Formats: sequence, structure tokens, C-alpha cells
Amino acid sequence: MIRQLLRGAARAAVSAGAAAANTTLESRTKADPSTDWLTVPAASWTVESAYAFCERFALQHQENYPVASRFVPMEMRPHLLALYAFARAADDFADEPAYAGKRGEALDTWQTELDRCFHGEASHPIFIALADTIEKRNLPLPPFDDLLSAFRMDLEVRRYASFASLRGYTARSAEPVGRLLLSLFGYNDPELVRFADEISTALQLANFWQDLASDAARDHIYIPAEDLHFFGVTEAEVKALKMTPELRHLVRFEVARTRAHFEKGRPLLRRVGPDLRLELSLIWLLGMTLLDRIEEADFDIFSHRPTVRRRDQALVLARAAKHWALDFDVKSLRKFFT
Repeated sequence: MIRQLLRGAARAAVSAGAAAANTTLESRTKADPSTDWLTVPAASWTVESAYAFCERFALQHQENYPVASRFVPMEMRPHLLALYAFARAADDFADEPAYAGKRGEALDTWQTELDRCFHGEASHPIFIALADTIEKRNLPLPPFDDLLSAFRMDLEVRRYASFASLRGYTARSAEPVGRLLLSLFGYNDPELVRFADEISTALQLANFWQDLASDAARDHIYIPAEDLHFFGVTEAEVKALKMTPELRHLVRFEVARTRAHFEKGRPLLRRVGPDLRLELSLIWLLGMTLLDRIEEADFDIFSHRPTVRRRDQALVLARAAKHWALDFDVKSLRKFFT
């Protein structure tokens, strides 16, 4: 799913036509932290070159989950990359050091670009691609606005009193991503949306627990205050980045609750068609595998940041293939990690 859902090691893929539109993409490898995705040199951007720009953006970001992998139809990959670029760039504005001191201004600019995009006046390449995706896939505006409002919340809200208030945040930061993904593939059944909301929330919660140390270091604690109080853990103990028995019990509880949300959303995996089924299965299994890694570390997320390892990805692919054998393409498996 696009922002917190699509964070991983799989390389993005885009159609050969879009890739050929920008020959500078041939040399891209590692992320360039100096790249300013907000300010793009003026150019005569075509839709094709705009999609290629989104591919370059995706390739310069590391994620836990597949971004437009080869398991989705080729014609859908550019649209996924456009959605990803929009959301991940806004995430950078809210989090990356390069935008310190100008985060609000950057998000305001992104909101203006979004408004212009929906009025057919896009000039930034990400929004030129996004406008094409919105038109071709008939995507609604509210989820995009919700995402930007969530990034603004990140600039102002650093604590959550209850799990209900945290869910209020994920309703803007996570659920719109799953809803956009479903809309992109033409799934609009309200029951499917409910399942997608659960998976989207679970994926973001898993990322919160994975990044508990780095978030606490920047004075951002996503563990609800009511949970801290119940388990007898203070904010000072969390920010000290030292595991205590009480904190270990707390993380165990949060992981169990997150698993429950994954399970609530699991029916979605069998309700969508072959065009999205394997991709969603991979994302779901990788999210659960991340929780496995946290559990295997005895919930000590301070000594070592839990990650989904390369061999984990291979096992997840095998499990997904077993579940969806009728839709599985062996050639796609060989290409997935190339």
C-alpha cells in the first residue's frame, strides 16, 4: 500500500516505455540524500517522462514492502509509482533532515500542487503523472487530502493519549493508502474497504514498533499514553532506549494487537482478483514477518532494529505462491529480486 505499507527491499518496476523516456534513469543506484524532490528544474514534462521521474524517485528510496512489483499487471505499475511518489515525497517533507525548518511550507506547496493537479494545471512531474493516474483510474480527492493532513499532524502532534486517538491518526495516514490502492484496481465494495483499513493500520503500527527507538530519539512517541500507564512505563524510559521488563511486556502487547488487525483484514486477500491478490498477499505476509522478527528479538527493539531479511523475503514469496498457486507465475518469481 503506498506510504507506510510500501517500505522495503523490492525494486520498483515500470513499463519499458516510461523507463525509456528518461535516459538518465539508466545510471540510478543508491539514494541521493541531496535530491530536492520539491523543487524540480523547469522542463517540458510529458506524461511519459513524468512517470519515469516517479520511477527514479521510487528507486532512490528504500522500503520494507514491494512497490509496483512484477506481480501486478504491467500497465498498473506506473500508476502505483505515481501514487507512491506523491505520498513518499510528502513523508520526506515531514521527516527528512533536508526539510527541517521548511516542513510546513513544503507540505503547503504539495497541497497547492495537488489542488492544481485536480484542476488540470499540474506542472511538477509527480503531479503530471498523478493527474494522468487520477483521470484514467477515476480516483477520488479526499484520500489525498487526508494523507497531507496526516503529515501536518506529524509536525504538531507527538503524543497520543489513547489507542482510539492513535487510530484517528492512522485513519488519515494509513487508511487512505489502502483505499486508494483498491480504487486504483477498481475495487469499491465497502466491505473490502473495511478489510483494507485494517491491513493499512496494521502495517503502520508494525512500522511504529519497528522504529520505536528512532521515533523516540526525535521526541515522537506513538505508544498511547494509556498503554504506557497500564504497563508502568514512563516516557523517560522509552526515550532512554533501554529495554526494561515492563517495556518488553508493553511491546509484546502492541505486537499482539497489531497481529489482530492483520487478521481482521486477512479476508481481503481472497476477495480481490489475480490482478492484486499476490501483491497484497506479499505485503500482508511481509508485515506479519516483521512482527515475527520483533518477537524473535524478545521484543527488544532497542538493541537492534528488527528488519525483514533477504531470506525472509524468499520464504514469503514461497508462502504467497503456495496460497495463490493458480495465479502464480514462476518467471515473475525469478524477476522479483533482480
